[in-house]
Amino acid sequence: MADKWDFSELSAVFFNCTLKKSPEKSHTEGLIKASQLLMEKQGVKTELIRLIDHDIATGIYPDMREHGWATDEWPGIYKKVMAADILVIGGPIWLGDNSSQTKKLIERLYANSSEVNADEQYAFYGKVGGALITGNEDGVKHCTMNILYSLQHIGYTIPPQADAGWLGDIGPGPSYLDEGSGGPENDFTNRNTTFMTWNLMHIAKMLKDAGGVPAYGNQRSNWDKGQKFGFENPEYR
Repeated sequence: MADKWDFSELSAVFFNCTLKKSPEKSHTEGLIKASQLLMEKQGVKTELIRLIDHDIATGIYPDMREHGWATDEWPGIYKKVMAADILVIGGPIWLGDNSSQTKKLIERLYANSSEVNADEQYAFYGKVGGALITGNEDGVKHCTMNILYSLQHIGYTIPPQADAGWLGDIGPGPSYLDEGSGGPENDFTNRNTTFMTWNLMHIAKMLKDAGGVPAYGNQRSNWDKGQKFGFENPEYR
């Protein structure tokens, strides 16, 4: 059955938004690699980027070197995002919310969201997104809601069940990869991670085979030229 599913034309980029620089162990990366390995088994080309290892400026412009920053690695990383069919954002929970690195990534993606593709749609149309979260406190659904809402708002397609997470005991205690945590063996987490991964691959392939999202009714350039795609303003009826 596994041979039936050929996703070798797809590529995926995973972001680990931990606050720990390499080579320090990241528990979030443990969960990310479960999804990454499953994709690779199906032929998907993947890359994992630990955001904090890169000199990425803070801001909401495509290249912050044009806005007072001496360095900014984001433009090069953005090329990898655009080359990928699938984007998965993984991160930890801190104070019940996404990490500062997760927020920075979303802000920088938003900075490029007004760019357009060859069909004059916003740049991220035709790509799919998912989210993975780990932590020792409540907040998986809150964090993934924020990530997935942000991704769909800038043009990503969000498949069904496009998120998964693992939580340890509330307060101090073992994290995902710690011995005895039960994280890597947790059936609920493993099931949701597997479903998320397959749904990302399925929808990405469907979109790729279809040539992306149909380019009608969603082109800013044509709207600005006066084409309203059937919209009528009730005030002028």
